[in-house]
Amino acid sequence: MRSPRWTGSTESWLAVVILLICLYLSFATDTFLTLVNLTDLMNSSAVNIVFAAGLLVVLIAGGIDISFAVGASVVQYLVAITVFRIGGGNWAVGMVLALFFGFCLGAINATLIYRFRIVSIIVTISTFNLFFGLLMFFTGGRSIYNMPDWWTSRIVLFERETDLGWAEITLPVAVMVAVVFATWLLLRRLNYGRQLFAMGDNTEGARRLGINLGAMHYLAYGWLGMCAGIAGLMQAHYAQEIVPNALYGRELEVLAAVVLGGARLGGGRGTLLGAVLGLALISITQNGLNLMGISPYAFRMIVGAIILIAISLSNETLGLLREQVRALRAEGGVK
Repeated sequence: MRSPRWTGSTESWLAVVILLICLYLSFATDTFLTLVNLTDLMNSSAVNIVFAAGLLVVLIAGGIDISFAVGASVVQYLVAITVFRIGGGNWAVGMVLALFFGFCLGAINATLIYRFRIVSIIVTISTFNLFFGLLMFFTGGRSIYNMPDWWTSRIVLFERETDLGWAEITLPVAVMVAVVFATWLLLRRLNYGRQLFAMGDNTEGARRLGINLGAMHYLAYGWLGMCAGIAGLMQAHYAQEIVPNALYGRELEVLAAVVLGGARLGGGRGTLLGAVLGLALISITQNGLNLMGISPYAFRMIVGAIILIAISLSNETLGLLREQVRALRAEGGVK
């Protein structure tokens, strides 16, 4: 199997589009191209990029998961309840708990998909509703504001005072970088990553090569679960509260970003750079609409359009068009 590329045409045109949008917004608004807005954009996008890194692994493996955002909310409550019972904990304990609970939720999806041979989209639609329903039932929709000090104390990695206020880079950005790097190692430097690409590209061929498909399912969905757990931990730290529906709906934005970044819905293709650039495009678009005072409902329409366009202009569609053009040329229909 050919080694997956780090960059490609998708990443290139995404970078060009992002640059053009940034240039437009820098003239259309007075605050877009400021240090305060750019650092705020980084801090607010960190959680979605962590989600995107995990979702990319599942898409590369040939699956799909739309339950991860709700799973992150479940992990928030499970971590909060656990640390309260053990006396408060610390960041190390919180991270371990988030990884453990997140992996368990991902393993539930992997078991249903692999062991019971159920289509991944059906499973994750079901677990999306199951997780959210259980969360709302047991919490009564109540938020948690009295969190441990270590969880709520802001950790600022960079700060600078400007005319518009303080520009800060906080802990979620550092965690985002660590997760993206770990995912890059998995996909590009470990044999497990090559097996995930092989399974997504040709499941039967991967099975004949001796790849343990069950283990790959648990790796892919468990990885997304762990990323979701970390993202939930960071979201609660950033928002200074735990709200059951705070992450509800994030799955649409993240899925749009990863597909826009070149990940193939059929599996076997995708890059981290593309996923990050796709998320950056969506985040910048949302930020620009807010700065220009445009209705937030317009953003939802744009996200939906992005998904449709990305799927319509997928590599398979373009490949089919190229084959048709070549056939016409062979017949003398196109000069």
